[in-house]
Amino acid sequence: MLIIKQCKTVLFTLLGLCFVVSANAKEYIVDSEQAFNETVKKLVAGDTIKLANGTYQDFEILFIGKGTKEKPITLTAETKGKVVLSGQSNLRLAGEYLVASGFVFKNGYTPSSAVIEFRRNKKQLAFHSRVSEMVIDNYNNPDKRESDYWVAMYGQYNRFDHNHLVGKRNKGVTLAVRLNTEQSQQNHHKIDHNYFGYRPTFGSNGGETLRIGTSHYSLSNSYTLVENNYFEHTNGEVEIVSVKSGSNTLRGNVFYEARGTLTMRHGNGNIIEENIFIGNGVEHTGGIRVINKDQVIRNNYLEGLTGYRFGSGFTVMNGVPNSPINRYHQVENAKIENNSFINVRHIQLAAGSDAERSAVPINSTMKNNLFFNKSSQPFTLFDDVSGIKFENNTSNTKALSELENGINSQEVSLVRLSNGLLYPATNLPVGAKRDLKVLAKEDTGVSWYEKTSANTAFNSGDIHSVKAGANEFLTAIAQAKSGDVLELLPGNYDIPKLVIINKVLTIKAKEIGNAKITFERSALFEIRDGGSLMLDGIAISGENSPDYSGNSVVRTQKWGMVDNYRFIMRNSSVEDLDINHSFHFFETGKVAFADEIALTNNTFKNITGDIMRLDTELEDLGIYNAEYVNVKGNSFTDVQGSLIKLYRGGSDESTFGPHLLMINNQLSNVGQGKRNKTKASIYLHGVQVTNISDNVVEKSAPITVEHTVGEPVTAITNNTFNATASPKVTELRVKGPHTAVIENNKVN
Repeated sequence: MLIIKQCKTVLFTLLGLCFVVSANAKEYIVDSEQAFNETVKKLVAGDTIKLANGTYQDFEILFIGKGTKEKPITLTAETKGKVVLSGQSNLRLAGEYLVASGFVFKNGYTPSSAVIEFRRNKKQLAFHSRVSEMVIDNYNNPDKRESDYWVAMYGQYNRFDHNHLVGKRNKGVTLAVRLNTEQSQQNHHKIDHNYFGYRPTFGSNGGETLRIGTSHYSLSNSYTLVENNYFEHTNGEVEIVSVKSGSNTLRGNVFYEARGTLTMRHGNGNIIEENIFIGNGVEHTGGIRVINKDQVIRNNYLEGLTGYRFGSGFTVMNGVPNSPINRYHQVENAKIENNSFINVRHIQLAAGSDAERSAVPINSTMKNNLFFNKSSQPFTLFDDVSGIKFENNTSNTKALSELENGINSQEVSLVRLSNGLLYPATNLPVGAKRDLKVLAKEDTGVSWYEKTSANTAFNSGDIHSVKAGANEFLTAIAQAKSGDVLELLPGNYDIPKLVIINKVLTIKAKEIGNAKITFERSALFEIRDGGSLMLDGIAISGENSPDYSGNSVVRTQKWGMVDNYRFIMRNSSVEDLDINHSFHFFETGKVAFADEIALTNNTFKNITGDIMRLDTELEDLGIYNAEYVNVKGNSFTDVQGSLIKLYRGGSDESTFGPHLLMINNQLSNVGQGKRNKTKASIYLHGVQVTNISDNVVEKSAPITVEHTVGEPVTAITNNTFNATASPKVTELRVKGPHTAVIENNKVN
């Protein structure tokens, strides 16, 4: 078929290949991997190759060519957003002046080390090339511990812009700038106007969103510009951005309710300016962490940040004397100027001070900064800070005596200007500039792909009434959509099958306690990827369960779970988990990770196993099983195992949790069974934040707490222990007495 158009282009179609010939360039449209591979070999400067709209399975795209500045070679979609790459697909580009855009990666994972990679192999890299308007959406290896990048930048003078990356759940950096060869150093890359969406808490090291360099090459300069990107709920670990090279500029970026910090981990001479950090009081929201030499931090705006220690709103670290390249280099010649810290709860100086990290900051300045807090002053000093000169700073709270010569304490009134930021009502010459531009989320990423919320909320869908009976129950589960509520009418529900939870569901009794569930398999519920479960007002009994050891009421899939989940139970009862020994209530699979597990106002009676088993880590690498465990207002009676076994091993300091909150519970005869190897009613190892208060514990095994790394915060207060030994706290890594607060308890 031959068509000649008035614009003097000729359109040919042959064997699934279509191309347009213009005066100086050709446009090809291909609809198969074979056609692409045949066509890409023909491309010359100025040519364009388009993938026809559709879904391509297991398509490893190798885009190679040599364009020019005036005539790049372009790879794009017939219609941007209408080309989906699924299964084990990826994109590699190598050559010069290449442009790729318009694809969506979803429903699969990369078969190689990266989804998008600016190289073919170690010798063939990309230069002066651009990747734009790409979407990578939950494109995760099903093995959460298997590491890969979503984007790996090699070569020099490349640009990554206006892309949408959301939902990375397996190990590895979302976007990594690699400096592992001379051809990739002093690269002058530009990373701009990208939307970095929700990255769930990973539960161990390896969850950074952006990394520039590695410790091995950190004394090399990168000259990467990271500008006008939006980071929303990027919660993977304590380092959202990890700068591990020199001479980079990070400017005009927004960090919105993001847990963690922009960290200058290695490398010297970086510039951090005009960035916006909005925490809105969300726990562990952080700002900037300073390490190494010649760092410049100026004109940044930080508001409503709650993080502390290495995740603080602002942190200046101690270093290691004569530090090896992979540890902490001393802060020297840092310039921290004209920044606004508004309701930033913690500003920590000489942080990390210990026997190893004893090199205090030197030859540094903090001047013309504004500190405003509604209540107490924010500074904590961990060592000598005389090497930081404070000059012409203003605070509305009284400064620490060591800092008061350089911080002017005075009453300050704030007003919110048209850019949405708070400034002094009077024109004080401190803080971030008043015309600071705040990047809008809609100006990042792509316009044709929705920026959806991170998680489906419980009780956000339809309510379905369910009659008593197994068939009715199982049918309702199968037909429900994520967010729906199944309201159980009074009666008995004896369930013969394992109930798979792979959506967000609430199962609620219409009348509290009058919907009774028994089950005939080794478990009642199994939470799998995509699943979260709330139980409300349900009566659960193990009376019909099989006569085996190791049964459970709720479990996660045993291996391979990559999505975080939530489990909540309230106003319910659980009893007679005693058909055999080691009958547990909740049991996690290996590397499964809960954002939240909450038990509220429930009763548990006659149980031969544990209530919550959250201790599958064996390797001691900090791969724990739950971020928040909240236990409030429950009653536990005759439980042979532990109420909680919560374990976080290893020595890494890149995580926030686990957190345990346990208040107003009644424990009677808990933890005394002969198979309870911990000999504890509550066993906590490496838990970072613990608050156990206002509980009554009688005739039970003691509470055992083992502190490891991360300066854990433990408070055991206002409890009553009847015929129960006092809590035991042990420091496993730090010499000296334990740091837990144990007070106002009654021990009878």
